[in-house]
Amino acid sequence: MVSQTSAIVWAQWRSSWNRLPRSNAAGLIFSSGLTAIWYGGFAYVAVLAAILLSRPTELAALYKLLPAALLLCFLFWQAIPVLLTSMGASLDLRKLLVYPIPNRALFTIEVILRVSTAVEMMLILIGAAIGLFLNPAVPFWAPLWLAVFVLFILFCSTGIRDLLARLLARKRIREIVVFLVVLAAAVPQMILFRGSQTRVRQFFGGEPSALLPWTATAHLALGHVSWLNVGVLLGWTLAAYIFGRSQFERGLHFDAAEISARGSSTRRVSRLEWWYQLPNLLPDPLGALIEKELRFLSRAPRFRLVFLMGFSFGLLLIWGPLAFGSSNSSSTFLKDNYLTMVSLYALLLLSDALFWNCFGFDRSAAQVYFLVPVKMSTVLAAKNLAAAFLVLIEITAIALVCALLRLPLTGLQVLEAFAVICVITLFILAVGNMSSLYNPRAVNPVKTVKTAASSRASALLMLAFPVTLAPVALAYLARYAFNTEWAFFAVLIFGAALGAIVYFYSLQSALRAAVDRREQIIRALSSGEGPIEN
Repeated sequence: MVSQTSAIVWAQWRSSWNRLPRSNAAGLIFSSGLTAIWYGGFAYVAVLAAILLSRPTELAALYKLLPAALLLCFLFWQAIPVLLTSMGASLDLRKLLVYPIPNRALFTIEVILRVSTAVEMMLILIGAAIGLFLNPAVPFWAPLWLAVFVLFILFCSTGIRDLLARLLARKRIREIVVFLVVLAAAVPQMILFRGSQTRVRQFFGGEPSALLPWTATAHLALGHVSWLNVGVLLGWTLAAYIFGRSQFERGLHFDAAEISARGSSTRRVSRLEWWYQLPNLLPDPLGALIEKELRFLSRAPRFRLVFLMGFSFGLLLIWGPLAFGSSNSSSTFLKDNYLTMVSLYALLLLSDALFWNCFGFDRSAAQVYFLVPVKMSTVLAAKNLAAAFLVLIEITAIALVCALLRLPLTGLQVLEAFAVICVITLFILAVGNMSSLYNPRAVNPVKTVKTAASSRASALLMLAFPVTLAPVALAYLARYAFNTEWAFFAVLIFGAALGAIVYFYSLQSALRAAVDRREQIIRALSSGEGPIEN
């Protein structure tokens, strides 16, 4: 099993290494720098945890603090991948089942790969273990129980990942599953911001139950060994292993293509056919290309998921509880600009599918754009118009949901949200056209949850999105300085004009890149995945 595991890891390392020469040195250094800053921040938190846990005088307080901290690590490990629609690296079983590899070996690799979903928590747990090792009041063997707790988390993560992958592959229940996940994830914030802070404080401040795995782990890691603690932790770990292994075995025999193909022979004309035909008002080939984008994106599970999350997660999970959950009725910036903030969150979710990598869903079929007698400027214009139209539909849906929920909303706030999003969209389109041709990557539209994005794509998102907010930030500063809406919209109009200029020049640069980098673009979009999807 060791040789087979090492062979799979070696093949993945080689497939990743072979892509590096096609990356320019500046982009690689920039991406590495941002990655180092991100994980460096969590490494700093890990150092603080090590310092705190190494103090013998804090041992009594740690019996109350450590269980809550381990619970947060568990929740982060399980919930963050769902919230970000990213499941990290994972085995591509379709390419591995043809080899005589035991299922236990595949399961072992899959469990190890679950670390990629929350490397940040792994750093913090390592820091905590080091601090406990240095604590003279804690036995030297006690921190080793944290490794058992990590196994418990990895088994749970593996089972949840495989379960969600199967559920989200079914057309008729995909959206239902998403809504249930949204409601389940929104419960803690609704409790916290709806006047139940006292109960939450009592929950975390009271004596934690000894039958919970994080409580048992905390007591064992601090040197308090008992048969109850050992039995609870090992029992939960065994249950997590059974859950994870059973879900993994079911995933081995699950064919997503077969599930998605069911009922295709009896497919009827879509009720949205009139909506797809709207671009036909424009001259061809522009109208035909826009219609193709609308048809494809509306049927792509990955796009439909982020589109749905835009007016569900943003309202129920993030901005709604923060803006209206507290009992304080005074006016705040978040309350006054609630629709704009939710719309910005939705735009951020849609960016990866619509802007940063607009040729990703086409994959190898993108070579047709270089073969047919259609200008690349027409292709980019069609993709940009379709993306802008879908963004407007998303903002309209958010406004309608706000109206249905009877949230305080005025006509001026609706106009402001649309104006802000339109200005930001202009800048994002300018950056996205460049990114799509300088950093193209193939994306499987059938996979509802994405695997770990490339470091360059993540770095671009971290840098470009805040930059596109600069004209809007200036507009809000003008409103604050002059205390009038005219100043806000005047600066916003100036930002729109500037965005149009930036878009025009970036489009010319993108068109030159399409000609100069034709072979690299087609090769990048046609490349397949290795045995480990990342």
